[in-house]
Amino acid sequence: MSDAEITRLLALARDGEPAKMGAVFEALYPQLLRLANSRMFAGESTVTPTVLVHELFLRISQGSPLALADRNHFFAASAKAMRWILVEHARRRATEKRGGDQVMVSLDDRIPDSAAAAMTTALALDKGLQALETISPQRRQIVELRYFAGMELAEIAALLGISERTVHREWQRARAFLQAMLDGDDGR
Repeated sequence: MSDAEITRLLALARDGEPAKMGAVFEALYPQLLRLANSRMFAGESTVTPTVLVHELFLRISQGSPLALADRNHFFAASAKAMRWILVEHARRRATEKRGGDQVMVSLDDRIPDSAAAAMTTALALDKGLQALETISPQRRQIVELRYFAGMELAEIAALLGISERTVHREWQRARAFLQAMLDGDDGR
């Protein structure tokens, strides 16, 4: 489906035809699934890319219609929603009580890989993005679009209305900031 058709369907969905959002998801489902697959944290076993995309659909299609302008805007909103879904899931898993976070030890005394590292990464990344928001909302937005939506620098520049060089510079700064935060969390 062409970008013009996606834009038309998004306009119809925004103007009171919520079923058209389903058509947008159907057309972009393979791209969303590939995007979700690339954004899954290692060791995560309860949220699959399919579950993530379906949860995304439920969140975007319920409630009042979103004012999404085009394909890029759709992926930007999807990136933000995927981030929220993954962070919420990590928080839920981190706060499980009554043995839900215990690691099973087998008879050969090896501790199997757990999803704890994945939860820690998701929560640390969310914490870093919140800190980045206070420094530069634009950098946070660039990270979301690049990391969670998988957009290229040129696409981000067009969506935000800034130069590609600015996007590249801000992406580098944001990455350095987040890496420093994540490295600082390793020492704890």
